[in-house]
Amino acid sequence: MTWTSQQVSYQVGSEKIRGSLYLPERKDTGPLPCVVLGHGWGMVAGGDLEDYAKAIVARGIAALTFDYRNLGKSEGLPRQHLDPNRQIEDFRAAVSFVRSLPEIDGMRIGIWGSSYGGGHALSVAAMDSRIACVVSQVPTISGWRAAMGRMTPKAWDEQWKAFIADREGVFAGADWTIQKTVSADPAEPVSYPDSASHDYMTVQRKRCPEWKNFTTLASIELARHYEPGAYLYRITRTPVLMIIANHDITTPHRLQREAFAALQTTKKLLEVEGGHYTVYQEHFDQTSKAAADWFEEHLG
Repeated sequence: MTWTSQQVSYQVGSEKIRGSLYLPERKDTGPLPCVVLGHGWGMVAGGDLEDYAKAIVARGIAALTFDYRNLGKSEGLPRQHLDPNRQIEDFRAAVSFVRSLPEIDGMRIGIWGSSYGGGHALSVAAMDSRIACVVSQVPTISGWRAAMGRMTPKAWDEQWKAFIADREGVFAGADWTIQKTVSADPAEPVSYPDSASHDYMTVQRKRCPEWKNFTTLASIELARHYEPGAYLYRITRTPVLMIIANHDITTPHRLQREAFAALQTTKKLLEVEGGHYTVYQEHFDQTSKAAADWFEEHLG
């Protein structure tokens, strides 16, 4: 199916969010279902986010990709500051935006999120009755439990000392502390020290020139308090497809399995072989097809 795309923007408070709207070219002229897609930690529109959108548009469903505030092409300060609550509001504003368009059927809106964005998709589904169905891919379930599971007690304590020093420094007028996200040097302190994160983000950087290899340190503290799993009990009427990887240590597989079991709604699980980033790489064809199938079934 052929499609067109256009750059779009809309306001959230005093700040502008920018994204891309994909519209399939169809013979009928009725309003279209639409899927809003949001990426993971520090990632921006472009790259594989657009690949997932195109797989959905090929089914005759419109799609919107966007940059969260403070990232990429969207406005907001401080730059590279990731606040999950603001990003959830950005997701919900994107839903409001597409529902305002005459070519979109506001009763047939789906959302897709991956990694940190996968947690956002679950949170939005729990909060917003406008959502008709969800795909949550390798989602964050508990920022606290995930971090505790991969950090030594000493590293945990040292990081909280750094969080406190940064918070009190900013309160006193200092600049926000920043931290690199990935590095080829295993000795360099970064947010994601594993080689798989470095390899994935390095490849995506070539496709997404607006991506920056750092975030505020405060973003990491906010992530420690982020608990999308706490909202699962509220998802009772919205169909959820969860896509996970059986050796995921970034957003731990065990937590995702627990979350899926806790969901009391129409649900389906796709589990692929490998680590966190395999869903975007060697399993892309399978994961994108599963997402497109889900949206075609529930929005069609």
